[in-house]
Amino acid sequence: MGFTKLGLSDAILEAVKKQGYDTPSPIQEKSIPLILEGKDVMAAAQTGTGKTAGFTLPILQLLSQGQPTTSNQVRTLILTPTRELAAQVQDSVATYGKHLPLKSAVVFGGVKINPQMKKLRGGVDILVATPGRLIDLYSQNAVKFDQLEIIVFDEADRMLDMGFLPDIKRILKILPAKRQTLMFSATFSDEIRKLAKSMVRNPVEISTTPRNTTVKSVKQWVHPVDKSKKQALLTKLIKDHGWYQVLVFSRTKHGANRIATQLGKKGISASAIHGNKSQAARTRALADFKAGKVNVLVATDIAARGIDIIDLPHVVNFDLPHVPEDYVHRIGRTGRAGSKGEAISLVSADEAKQLFEIERLIQNKLERIMVDDFTPDHDVPESAKNIRPPKNKKPKKNNSRNKPRYGKDSDSTGKKPNKKRSFWDNKPKKKPQKKSPNTGK
Repeated sequence: MGFTKLGLSDAILEAVKKQGYDTPSPIQEKSIPLILEGKDVMAAAQTGTGKTAGFTLPILQLLSQGQPTTSNQVRTLILTPTRELAAQVQDSVATYGKHLPLKSAVVFGGVKINPQMKKLRGGVDILVATPGRLIDLYSQNAVKFDQLEIIVFDEADRMLDMGFLPDIKRILKILPAKRQTLMFSATFSDEIRKLAKSMVRNPVEISTTPRNTTVKSVKQWVHPVDKSKKQALLTKLIKDHGWYQVLVFSRTKHGANRIATQLGKKGISASAIHGNKSQAARTRALADFKAGKVNVLVATDIAARGIDIIDLPHVVNFDLPHVPEDYVHRIGRTGRAGSKGEAISLVSADEAKQLFEIERLIQNKLERIMVDDFTPDHDVPESAKNIRPPKNKKPKKNNSRNKPRYGKDSDSTGKKPNKKRSFWDNKPKKKPQKKSPNTGK
């Protein structure tokens, strides 16, 4: 099926064609007709399969048929977990909507708020935002939602995992009850899916691939190595293979800085990108990486969210992530839109547990390849022959006795819950009467 059969206008089709696309991806083919019908949608698809266009294209089509927005109003709100992803989504909106008389804007923290407030004064048809900055703008009456028609949660699972649940609840309270709600993500855990269903009305769930699987076009393998020699091995791999564009993942911000600095000392141009960097520095580093001015971009998981680079050839896991699902997101930066890519993990013996969890999740045993002069003193043990996915734990019958997720006496927000007390809880207890030592009474 071609894009011409999906019900999109000629103006949108022209923009799509200029990007070199003539056939929609599976997620686009499934989601676009449903969104055009006005249905609430929960869509799961692997990273790099075109899910951003899967909601951008039909939204542009719907908005082009409606009434223009007025002062400070927003017709469509797209929420994203990170600044980089927000910028990427805005680029997609601008690219596919360039032949339409629609206005769009992107707002996020880390930059001055006044220019953003000024852009919103005339109202926008599409606003791409991170939750925190959106709440700041709303509290200053810079944005209104009386005319809101559609809300999109992009990378919905990641937003909730990153602790945006309280912000999302606050945002939902100020939105019109009558709206179309779309949730797009690479994965939906059972817990997130259950929570998501409370935000949408009779959602249509669509999925193009099994959950937590990796793109087949990405070749994956592991280099066992002692932790102390990881930096030297990374340098050797980049130089020996002539890698010109490599995205390296570090578990910590400090580690990202250290890796980039050490690569620079070896004559390899590198930049680090993480939460402690200013937004200007992050934007500049990403732009230099895309332009080929920097060969290596070292990133933490959160900062790398939303990085979209055409034909990125190599992703290196300098550290394995603590959460196995993050491995899927990491390597999804390469092998996008059907292109080939390589994902290499440098694994030390103390990361064996994380490696086993990743292999169970993706249902694939990663090949171990030794590198000359880097054979580890403490080898990474082999995983079991039969890799079975983790079993879903059955909830206990009496849920009131279950331990809360975030520690003793805390709810999902980390605050102590308000315990409801009954009449009998407030009834004073009778004090035991003291016996008389002489009478025994």
